[in-house]
Amino acid sequence: MVNHMLMITADFENIASLQPQGGCDDPNFSYFFKIKCGRCGEVSQKETCVTLNDTVSLHQGKGTSHLIQKCKFCGRDGTVTMIPGKGKPLTQELSEGGKYAPLMLFDFRGYEPEGFVFSGAWNAESIAGTKYEDIDLSGDDFNEYDEKGECPVMISNLRSKFEVVR
Repeated sequence: MVNHMLMITADFENIASLQPQGGCDDPNFSYFFKIKCGRCGEVSQKETCVTLNDTVSLHQGKGTSHLIQKCKFCGRDGTVTMIPGKGKPLTQELSEGGKYAPLMLFDFRGYEPEGFVFSGAWNAESIAGTKYEDIDLSGDDFNEYDEKGECPVMISNLRSKFEVVR
């Protein structure tokens, strides 16, 4: 079994932390990414969406998954299962060090992840303690003025990767 940890990082200006709206294990947060078939190598044309709240029963055996999808090219079935409890917010310390924060662990069977799309609602907190909610990062950045801290705040240069976890 090969799991993939979604890792994120960004450049912060006067930001202390960044995470999905309801935290890393938000049951309603949608994760969008493309998937690559493990058999034929075909990459999906559109992003696939999974959330913790949406599960489907597996065709064979017992259990559930968050996605069952058939490759449009070779017809092979694959699944994506989310494993909560492993994610952490991206902090100022990690950002300044150029390090990535773990966001969500995925069990891909028959597929491999190909790129993550920063969409949905995100939360950030400034170094002065001001909370920003419902941030849209689909434009690749966020800019505001923190009146409490009397300074600009910015999130930019969003990056992600999937790391294999054994």
